[in-house]
Amino acid sequence: MTKVAQFLASVTPERRFREAAQLDGLFREVTGWQPRFYKGGMLGYGTYDYTYASGHSGTSFATGFAPRKAKLSIYIMPGYADFDSILARLGKHTNGKACLYLNKLADADEAVLAELIRAGLEDLGRRWPVKRS
Repeated sequence: MTKVAQFLASVTPERRFREAAQLDGLFREVTGWQPRFYKGGMLGYGTYDYTYASGHSGTSFATGFAPRKAKLSIYIMPGYADFDSILARLGKHTNGKACLYLNKLADADEAVLAELIRAGLEDLGRRWPVKRS
């Protein structure tokens, strides 16, 4: 069993397990990529190398999610600044700089979430080359 499969199988409670499986399917469909497990309980799809003006550089996943017990965390890199029109149609959510939080997946319109994932990848690709995973 792969690390991704082991991780998904370990997600609790049952509702979160079902939501994680549904999100994995959505991310695979939208990106066409296989997920990679990251420490901290995150699944990432695609990667990119970045270098900030400060000189700090690294590699990160391009998009992904974490099925936390309290909320689902959806990661759109490098952030949500330009997506107000999409977020307005998404449904009940809160967000931080590069993370969107859903209490439950049913709160979000799945088609709009797919649109948001695609828009985030397009935005990221204009900044740094994105590699498939």
